[in-house]
Amino acid sequence: MNKLVLKVEPRNIFGKKLKTIRKEGVAPGNIYGQDFKSTAVSFNLKEFINVYKTAGETSVVYLQLKEKQIPTLIKNLQRHPVTDKLLHVDFRKIDLKKKVEAEVPVKVIGVSEAVTQKAGVLLIQSETLLVEALPEDIPSHFDIDISQIKEIGQEIKVVDLKKSDNYEIKTPAEKVVVSVIAHKEESVAPETTAAAPEILTEKEGEAAPTETPPSPPPQEKSKEPKK
Repeated sequence: MNKLVLKVEPRNIFGKKLKTIRKEGVAPGNIYGQDFKSTAVSFNLKEFINVYKTAGETSVVYLQLKEKQIPTLIKNLQRHPVTDKLLHVDFRKIDLKKKVEAEVPVKVIGVSEAVTQKAGVLLIQSETLLVEALPEDIPSHFDIDISQIKEIGQEIKVVDLKKSDNYEIKTPAEKVVVSVIAHKEESVAPETTAAAPEILTEKEGEAAPTETPPSPPPQEKSKEPKK
């Protein structure tokens, strides 16, 4: 992959005044790291988006700050909760000769028979995996081939993934990455504590009273005429 470079400028604008530069297509950021003085910067938003599409949060981005090129990893993208517009970016300054830890995204590939032929439901249980490696050896993503899942109930764990000499997966080996489970229908059984049903009269279709109707008055016996 070609070297990714993003030009940044020192920033002395903070707080509410940042709205002004954002309207001009400029985004604020901050560079931090071990043995590095935290530095506020700004950069062209469109240029950053193009770099981020390639780098994500796993590839080294060199920040061109005046005459210096600072190797960094993109971290902590802050977005507006409503518009989702990018508000601020943190860049972690790194040492290319020292190993670092990074969260690497999982990418599902292939087709599972358990899903297409047996109506199983695919669950992605780990969207990222923690990796330790030299900055330039961090993989961009992990391909998880689900074509090996033939039956409902099968799963792929971290221990099943291909090993590499360039990095070490720090996520526990028994952690499930993806699995296929049976599709569960919603229960249609009636509630056991249901209220007593209404009784409808045949004629009017209205709810009948629950009280016992009064008994009709007793009829007088007819007296026979005297002979």
